[in-house]
Amino acid sequence: MRLWIVAVGHGRGTSEGALTEEFIDRAAKMGRNLGFTAVGVEEVPVSKLREVKARMEEEAQRLAARVPEGAHVVLLDAKGKGMTSEDFADMLGALRDAGTRDFAFVIGGPDGLAPLPGKKSGRSLAFGPQTWPHLLVRAMLAEQVYRALTILAGHPYHRA
Repeated sequence: MRLWIVAVGHGRGTSEGALTEEFIDRAAKMGRNLGFTAVGVEEVPVSKLREVKARMEEEAQRLAARVPEGAHVVLLDAKGKGMTSEDFADMLGALRDAGTRDFAFVIGGPDGLAPLPGKKSGRSLAFGPQTWPHLLVRAMLAEQVYRALTILAGHPYHRA
């Protein structure tokens, strides 16, 4: 299964971007032996349209274009449901075992996330009720992907 983080905004050159890359690299290496053939980040630019609704719709179109066809989609949203790291790992393992080819986590832009045209999400995921900076959410998600893969591998990184 291929894992993707598809997000609005560019993280290159930021400390959050460097942290994201570190965990993505670790996850990619760990995942190879677990049936996760790729772990990556796809970025789309923030819309420059004036109206909020138009910006969100343009970003949603850009995001949808980067989500692989037939991918299982999870939206990152403060209104979504949280899950433990173990449950997160179980979800990834179950989808891998069910033959899911692509899994995409989608992070919207500063104004939020409009529905993705032509894509259906499986669930919304939140990292608690707080609002987090989007680049930090990307780093946190990358860490949780790495943590989930270590849980699946029985690696001691996760000590809970």
